[in-house]
Amino acid sequence: MNPGLPLYARSRTLPRSLAALAATTGFAAWAAGTPDAWPDPYRRVPVVALAPLLAAAVIGASLRSDSDELDRTAVRPWWPRRLAHLFALTALASAVLPVAVAGHAETFGPPAMIRNILGCVGIVALAAVVLGARLSWLPAFGYVSAVYVASSGARGRAATVWAWPVQPGAQPGAWAAALAAFALGTVLYAVRGGRPGG
Repeated sequence: MNPGLPLYARSRTLPRSLAALAATTGFAAWAAGTPDAWPDPYRRVPVVALAPLLAAAVIGASLRSDSDELDRTAVRPWWPRRLAHLFALTALASAVLPVAVAGHAETFGPPAMIRNILGCVGIVALAAVVLGARLSWLPAFGYVSAVYVASSGARGRAATVWAWPVQPGAQPGAWAAALAAFALGTVLYAVRGGRPGG
């Protein structure tokens, strides 16, 4: 085993991130399992919108770079490590969180949960580059909260794009917006890394 891996994991708070992802999954399963969530799938919207946001905030906290100078002068390029780090945590969240909303795939089930994880992680990764890991959760929180409040009466094709966190799972516009956010955030984070804290 590479001796640098445990050091990398500790420097990026990966053990704490994994524990927080497990706690987020437990919270999502509990919230989705409440009796009033099952008769009406639309009552799952808070779970499908907020659980990915919490998971993305956890992932964003691990996108830190405490020593930008060391990262820039390293012998090996950092972008493969950054990419693997982001993909691994995103894949883990995408594998465990949808279990909380199994069923109702056409409304607010696993596809909507996975889409929202990808979109929120993209926003958080982009914010980690611009604001740093410590504040990376803030733009995603602001956006998802604003969409949740403002989208109750929104209908039409444009609404599926800007209100993607609260759309049913199969909306093509919502998927396109979330995947675009994920791709942009992932590429920028892989190339630039997180802004150093301090």
